[in-house]
Amino acid sequence: MESVRKIAKVWKSKPTIEGAGVHLKRAFGYYQVPLFDPFLMLDDFHSGYPPDYLKGFPWHPHRGIETITYVLHGRVEHGDSMGNKGVIESGDVQWMTAGSGIIHQEMPKGDDTGLMWGFQFWANLPASRKMMDPRYRGITAAEIPEVVLKGEVRAKVICGEVGGVRGPVQDVVIDPACLDVTVPPETTFAHPVRRGHKVFAYVVDGEGYFDPERNAFAHEVVGVNYFDMKRECACGAENLILYGDGDQVVITTRDRPVRFLLVSGQPIGEPVAWYGPIVMNTQEELRIAFEEYERGTFIKHR
Repeated sequence: MESVRKIAKVWKSKPTIEGAGVHLKRAFGYYQVPLFDPFLMLDDFHSGYPPDYLKGFPWHPHRGIETITYVLHGRVEHGDSMGNKGVIESGDVQWMTAGSGIIHQEMPKGDDTGLMWGFQFWANLPASRKMMDPRYRGITAAEIPEVVLKGEVRAKVICGEVGGVRGPVQDVVIDPACLDVTVPPETTFAHPVRRGHKVFAYVVDGEGYFDPERNAFAHEVVGVNYFDMKRECACGAENLILYGDGDQVVITTRDRPVRFLLVSGQPIGEPVAWYGPIVMNTQEELRIAFEEYERGTFIKHR
């Protein structure tokens, strides 16, 4: 009999500043390792005030990870040491495997009204693939299929599968799934997930119930105000839901719709040595990476 995953823990994303001065909300990061293994970080950059984001993320290195950028509104100009360059438009995805090393930049520009909204998450690579050749995949909004399910639930499939439709990002080391799901009011969305895989949801907009238990005290909630004495069962925007194990997730709405990212992947279960934009397995590997960057020998690919 299939088991429905229950909520293990809920966080509220927190304001932080990254890059050259980009104001964003961090849903999870360094201090949550290894709770989200194989994922390392999720940032939500959402602002209609250009000074919050225009300084961007100038040239910087990555090694040992994959970075995934999903733009909802606005534009992000990018370039890298492999010669890739262009613009990530609204609805587009950039899936970059840093592997042995890549140097790149991402400069948010917003849309015509000044709105910039998108997400970036980092996925770890196992030790056996840390030094793989880097690769870049730019996926346009038109290449991402949207599946309409029972109850007019809509799911954009970046990677993984929904209703027999597979997303365009495939052949990724951690076997991930990444969906952008919208559930109308008074509707239930049930989706199978692989047992043993890590699964989390991040609420983009609206409000929903992310497991059938609807018990606000059945899991830990992190990041609420100290004096907030009202514990809610429903999860709203900028809430991050980490699931326990099971075979499926079930999300239900009442009088409001909910939109969320649903992400899963196969845990790696290895030590993590992480400093800045580089994630390896040991401190010695980190030392070598930064030493190579200083010497100009960081890039291994031709």
